[in-house]
Amino acid sequence: MNTMTLNPGRIAALGRSELTLLLRNRAALSVAVLLPALMVFVLRSSVGGDTAAAVAEATLTGGIGMVLLLVVYMNLVSAYVARREELVLKRLRTGEAGDLEILAGSALPATAIALAQITALTVAGAAVLDAPMPDNPALVAAGVLAAIPLLAGLAALTSTFTRNVETAGLTTLPLFLATMIGSGVFAPTDKMPDVVASVCELLPLSGVMMLVRAGWSGGVPAYDLLGAALTTLAWITVTVFAVQRWFRWEPRR
Repeated sequence: MNTMTLNPGRIAALGRSELTLLLRNRAALSVAVLLPALMVFVLRSSVGGDTAAAVAEATLTGGIGMVLLLVVYMNLVSAYVARREELVLKRLRTGEAGDLEILAGSALPATAIALAQITALTVAGAAVLDAPMPDNPALVAAGVLAAIPLLAGLAALTSTFTRNVETAGLTTLPLFLATMIGSGVFAPTDKMPDVVASVCELLPLSGVMMLVRAGWSGGVPAYDLLGAALTTLAWITVTVFAVQRWFRWEPRR
């Protein structure tokens, strides 16, 4: 990949162009804006807890994971594939923008929408569900911000074996289901058998979800938080390397 220094102006310009394309695509916009709210409602109906506060907290932390998956990961896979198949990525590479700037600019609208939805979910959702606000907002923010480059990288990587936009729903399904079931979106991994929990803690989003839950309710040992942070950092590192090695900038011929 091009190692050109990042230029915020170019990234913002690419982000504005991507936002224009997103606003014109009603299906993609609906997935990014409306589907997370619907899925949070479904999550609210399915989670269990000892008290109403526990259910509300599980709904909100799980909702954050849901927004990250749907708005950042799944939306970006479709965006990267569509721009690749339309030769947009290939044309952009012939200009001044570096590879990382192109990928970051494409991810900018989805990132902004996700952060806005998470903020609204945290404030309004806590009020509606009568749940306490996060015990450590900085830790919640750290988890969310770490998830953005991780999921953007995973989206770029998933796009390499996604032939067209129509198949994106299938290629994103494995990570979506693995995260929903094994990374603590529906329930914390400590409710699972020890062996299963140990494996699930190594999934890409497990560290992020642990940081979010710990930031919301506290009570997580520093050792576990360090492990979650290192797991997340390791996944980001591996994902960046994989994208540099295998990301496709133009359609297969």
